[in-house]
Amino acid sequence: MRKIFFALLSTIVAVVGFNSCTDDVIGTSISDIHSAIIEDTSFVITGVSVRNPHLRSRSSIQLIGKVSADGYGTLSSDVVAQFMPTTTIDTVGVHGGAQWLDSCFLVMRVAPSDVIGDKLAPMRMSVYKLNKQLPNPIYTDFDPTGYYSEDELMGSVAYSASDMTLKTEYSSVDGSSVSYYEVKVPVPVSYAREFFNEFKSNPSTFKSPTDFANFFPGIYIKNTYGEGHVMNFYDIEFVSYYRKYQKLDETTDTIYPAMSQSYMAVTPEVVYNNNIFLDAAPSILSMIAAGDAIVMGPAGYEVKATFPIQEIIDRFNADSKDALSVINTLTLEIPVSEIVNKYDIAPPQYLLMVKESYRDAFFDKDSLTNNKDAFYAEYNDQENAYVFTGLRSYVLDIINNKGGIASASDMNFVIMPIDVTKYTNTTSSYYYYTSSASSEVVTKIAPAVSRPCMAKLNLKKATIKLTYSKQTLY
Repeated sequence: MRKIFFALLSTIVAVVGFNSCTDDVIGTSISDIHSAIIEDTSFVITGVSVRNPHLRSRSSIQLIGKVSADGYGTLSSDVVAQFMPTTTIDTVGVHGGAQWLDSCFLVMRVAPSDVIGDKLAPMRMSVYKLNKQLPNPIYTDFDPTGYYSEDELMGSVAYSASDMTLKTEYSSVDGSSVSYYEVKVPVPVSYAREFFNEFKSNPSTFKSPTDFANFFPGIYIKNTYGEGHVMNFYDIEFVSYYRKYQKLDETTDTIYPAMSQSYMAVTPEVVYNNNIFLDAAPSILSMIAAGDAIVMGPAGYEVKATFPIQEIIDRFNADSKDALSVINTLTLEIPVSEIVNKYDIAPPQYLLMVKESYRDAFFDKDSLTNNKDAFYAEYNDQENAYVFTGLRSYVLDIINNKGGIASASDMNFVIMPIDVTKYTNTTSSYYYYTSSASSEVVTKIAPAVSRPCMAKLNLKKATIKLTYSKQTLY
C-alpha cells in the first residue's frame, strides 16, 4: 500500500515588489513547491527455515542438562571448558603445605529464572578431566569424544532444583543483590593439592589461560541421568578449602580450619563451549515441511530470507524523477505466532537479521550490528512482533556506494535467535541542578544458546515500510 501525505507550503512572501525598482520576477514562486511524505508498504519478504546446529556460541553461560517438552522436542547440552587461573594462591600460613588442603569442589551458580523445565525432576551431572587441548574456534555441534576418558571422572553429583537453597549475595559497592542456586560437585582433594604445588614451584603456569591449559586442559561436564530440565550456569569455579595458621599476638595463635579460595573459573577469555543437540518435535517438523518460517534454539532452526532491496530502490528512483526525494526510514515488522508447548517456551528475546555472506565474519570478529550488514530486534510480547528499525543506512549504502545496484549478497539474509548483552551507562549533569540519564549500550551479540526458544515468523504478514520525503516543482 502506498500513502501520500501532501503539505502545501503557504506563500510566506505575499508582497515583495510593491516598492521595488523592478517588476522582473526571478525564479519560481515558493507556492509552486509541493511537498509530500510517502509511505510505501507494498514490498514482500520471503524465507524458509533451515536447520543449523553449527554455531560459534561465544556465550558467557554454560547450558547443562536435558529436557523434553511436547510441542518443542528434546534438548540436551553439555559443556567443555578451559579455565582462567587465579594469579595468587594463598600459601602464607599454610604450614602443612598441600596436606593442609582438606577438600575441593566445582561450584556452579544459576539464577532461579534460568532453570527451564521440571524443577522437581532428579538429575545427575558428571565432571571429567580433559586430556588434550580444545580446538579454537569451537562450535555447538562439537563432539568431545577423544578429548576425555570415562576413567578420568573427577566427580559427580545428584541434584534437583526443588531441593536447592536460594542464596543471596549483596554488593558492598552499591547494595545490589544477586540470588542464585548452587550446585557443588565434590572433587578429589588431590587436584587442589596438585594446583597448590604447581603454583609454589612454577607460578608462571598461572600467568595466562594458555599456560594454564598446557598444565590442566580443562573439564567436560555432562548430564548422566534425568531429562527434566536444563540450567544455564553463569558462574563455574574450582574452590578449595584449607587450614591456615595465624599468629594473633605475642602469646596467641590459631589455625583457621575452613578457609576457602577459588583457584580457577570459567570466564569469557578462555575456550569453552556448549555442546548442543536439539531434536525438534514432529509438530515442528511438520510446520517447517509445510513452509512455515520457524526460528528455534538453541542451535536449532533459522530462516534464510530474501529482502526485496532492489525493488525498493527501483520504486524509490522511479518515483523520484523530476523531484527532490530523501529517504526518511526503512523498517521491517515481522508478526509472530507463539507455539504452544509443555513448558511455555517463548519466542527468542532477540533476533538478528544478518547478510548471509557476512554472518560468519560477524560472529568470528565478535561484531556488533552496523545497520548496513546486520540488524537486531527485540521481541515485543505485547504486539507479538519484532521490528527492525535501522535499515535506512543499509539502503543508502547501496544507493550511494554501489550505484543503486544490489548484489545477491545484499538481498540474502539469515534471521536467527541471538543473545544480547547490554551495559547500562549512567551520566550526570551539574549545571544549575543535578540530573542523571541512563542509556543501554550493547556490548555483545552471540547466537542464542542460553535457553530454549521458538516462534513462527509470519513473513506473509510482515510489513516493509519505506518512508521518504518528496518535493516537486509545478
